[in-house]
Amino acid sequence: MDFHAALNNILNPPVLFFFLGMGVVFFKSDLRITEGVSKFLSLYLLFSIGFKGGHELFKSPFAEEHLLTLIACMFMACFVPIYSYFIFRAKLDHANSAALAGSFGSISAVTFVTAGAFLHSYGYEYQGFIVAGMALMESPAIVLAVIIDRLGKKKSNGNQNEKIQWKQLLHEAFFSSSVYILIGALIVGYLSGESGWNTTKPFTEDIFKGLLTFFLLDKGIDAARQMRELKKVGFFLVGSALIIMLINVVIAILLTKIIQMPIGDALMFVVLCASASYIAVPAAMKESIPEANPSIYLTVALSIVFPINIIIGIPLYFYILKVITGTV
Repeated sequence: MDFHAALNNILNPPVLFFFLGMGVVFFKSDLRITEGVSKFLSLYLLFSIGFKGGHELFKSPFAEEHLLTLIACMFMACFVPIYSYFIFRAKLDHANSAALAGSFGSISAVTFVTAGAFLHSYGYEYQGFIVAGMALMESPAIVLAVIIDRLGKKKSNGNQNEKIQWKQLLHEAFFSSSVYILIGALIVGYLSGESGWNTTKPFTEDIFKGLLTFFLLDKGIDAARQMRELKKVGFFLVGSALIIMLINVVIAILLTKIIQMPIGDALMFVVLCASASYIAVPAAMKESIPEANPSIYLTVALSIVFPINIIIGIPLYFYILKVITGTV
């Protein structure tokens, strides 16, 4: 691996502020970020990447490669929760296995944003359609997680009356705040074109990295708090998370090679596949699979998968992709 790139990533202000946020908990500082501010920062990041993605779509004609990438996104969004469920079932019950499977099948928008900042620092960019791919990957895993949970309950209890509240589930999956603002901003960015981008650029791009830095400070606090639960999740879940991440990365890299994605798009796709949701999926699981323990799926996604990706994963995936494409 390019240790210079890895070191630069760790010394990047957003990542350093993630560590600073963890220090709030470890050193028992009284620093607090209110829920309202945290929610605003999350929506801002989704709005910004959605709007920028829409603008890039406006500038770039849709090609066959883009369609193949979107198909690959949908494939991973459906495949990951199915196979990962069976890994978790080795030790966990139906509800917790399904919730974890949904978390790994969905994506982390903040990891995506951090990878985009990493790419930009090395002079690479990604195309707007990959943002559409991210939007496509967020919802299917939520629906599949609930279906898997209900099927598991029917099999174990012999209860044929176990029903899925489809209206509520589909509404949560496709119209939750994160999905809605991301897709909405993508559409607005595309329709408003160059004039819309020029108007919003000071808000969507110029202050983007500063607000990302502040958001990662908040996520560092959350991650450190959840780390207290690591003893409860046990070595099995830590090991399972690492194995699933590895499998997802290997499959994603193979797909980027088959489709022949440019390195910028390839990195963003691999990062999406390697990440786990700690915002959209937990919100949906709380309503749809209330038996699942939030301390399990939140801890795995936020305190294991997320830090590994932003600290060492992104530069490692970048290096592997450069080796594969012969650009090292």
